[in-house]
Amino acid sequence: MQALSVVIIAFNEERNIGRCIDSVKEIADDILIVDSFSNDQTEEISKSKGARVVKHEFLGYIEQKNWAITQSKHPFILSLDADECLSKELIQEIKQIKNNKNGDAFIMSRKTNYCGKWIHHCGWYPDRKLRLFDSTKGKWGGINPHDKFEMIKESKQVMIRGDILHYSYYTLNDHINQANKFAEITARTLFAKGRRATVLQILFSPAVKFIRDYFLRLGFLDGYYGFVICRISAYATFVKYTRLRQLYMFSKNEG
Repeated sequence: MQALSVVIIAFNEERNIGRCIDSVKEIADDILIVDSFSNDQTEEISKSKGARVVKHEFLGYIEQKNWAITQSKHPFILSLDADECLSKELIQEIKQIKNNKNGDAFIMSRKTNYCGKWIHHCGWYPDRKLRLFDSTKGKWGGINPHDKFEMIKESKQVMIRGDILHYSYYTLNDHINQANKFAEITARTLFAKGRRATVLQILFSPAVKFIRDYFLRLGFLDGYYGFVICRISAYATFVKYTRLRQLYMFSKNEG
């Protein structure tokens, strides 16, 4: 049977970490929590449920997850965020893979619970994620904070049934605060890569984002929260490009 390490990065996740750990106990041979020095009960809850806890300074989502791989006991890894857990169907799928591993990486859908409601549209579902993988055949990449695991070209990737259940935001303020945080991180990452934002992007990209998610991706079928999600996503796009342009203007003036 293929041994499996479940790797979870966390910071102040006492509200979620127990649910996450409980959901993987049937399939994990090693449960590792990489904690960026939480000041709540994250560490205590994790240890009480049998997980290993390693503390590491947070230097970015991609950097943290790549470092976490080096601390796992097994190269075959399931990577989760602390606010995620596994559906029963996904647990059964992973059990079968452990008994008969037919690929190097496995892709699954993620379903998000938003303020108590499961979201089925808005571009949020199905949200395909490559989270189960042979870590010797890839590494975390992407653009912070939107990380993704990138496999080598020769690897075999397989789509499997079942969902990662994502308990994202308990309140609208949680979403707005996260949108601002992620927009700032993305803007700084893009600026460091030499990207610039035009006035046209600032003016039109938020509207395009809303129209795509609310109408083309059927966000209106998710009712009130569908509208809220699409509206905040459009706002985040505006903040991202505005902040990116601001960073460029500051650097230009200082130069």
